[in-house]
Amino acid sequence: MVTLESTDSRAARRAELRAFLMSRRARISPAEVGLPEGGARRRTPGLRREEVAVLAGVGASWYQWLEQGRDISVSPQVLDSVARVLRLSPVERRHLYVLAGLNPPAPETAPADLDMHAGLRRLIDTWMPFPAVVMDVYWNAVLYNDAASIVFGLRPGAPSNCLVSFFTDPIYQSRIASWEETAPRIVAQFRAACSDNPGDDGFMALVEEVTAASAVFAELWGRQDILPGGQNRKELEHPLAGALVLESTQLRVPARPDLVLSLYTPLPEADTAAKLEWLVSPEGRRGAMYGVAS
Repeated sequence: MVTLESTDSRAARRAELRAFLMSRRARISPAEVGLPEGGARRRTPGLRREEVAVLAGVGASWYQWLEQGRDISVSPQVLDSVARVLRLSPVERRHLYVLAGLNPPAPETAPADLDMHAGLRRLIDTWMPFPAVVMDVYWNAVLYNDAASIVFGLRPGAPSNCLVSFFTDPIYQSRIASWEETAPRIVAQFRAACSDNPGDDGFMALVEEVTAASAVFAELWGRQDILPGGQNRKELEHPLAGALVLESTQLRVPARPDLVLSLYTPLPEADTAAKLEWLVSPEGRRGAMYGVAS
């Protein structure tokens, strides 16, 4: 559905574009881009408009009109050149696209946010005794807490990808109650993840891998069904604790668009919370260790 922008909204967006570009220019010193700092004409800090235009390879008048918020033709390639000169972060680049009236590019992770694993590890460990898993866009489990390992059978040597585990790992499969009824939803949600990342060869390689390993997946993938992630009810059958009923909630970290946090909350049925507390206790851990090995 196309939403028409009102005149007032367009004027406000262009005013914000002007303020945003001016503020980004002001924070870049000429020395940072190899220009002299001095000069009688330089009365304000930062780059001048004509300097941004030259460095970005665009006309000085065009850049002035862009910063003034005039109704001009703007291409993604030119905006990317301006973003490069102004040293915009990934989130700032997306913001520039929005202010210029273009569809923003896919979210990216800024270099400063790449090392978030320690904080995410603290978060999922604090979620104990309930399971928590951090997945990348391909559904690889990059981090998981002890409860997730015990409940789902995640372990060294097993497939680290949740889609592969669901369709090929006997231990993982044995713990999913009503596996046949759950499988179509899993495949449809993975197609939604693929749709969010068009042109990514990693997804197609994973689909080919699971298709070759599972006829069930191949048949379900051919249905073309698609569903969003979010909240799902999960009914499990643990070899030691018996029935477990959990609600999984998928959350995204804006600074890390390549990661999804899945938190599992016990529902009232089957005394799940108490069973999870027992499973992560020393007695339960010993039993779970032998149960996984069996």
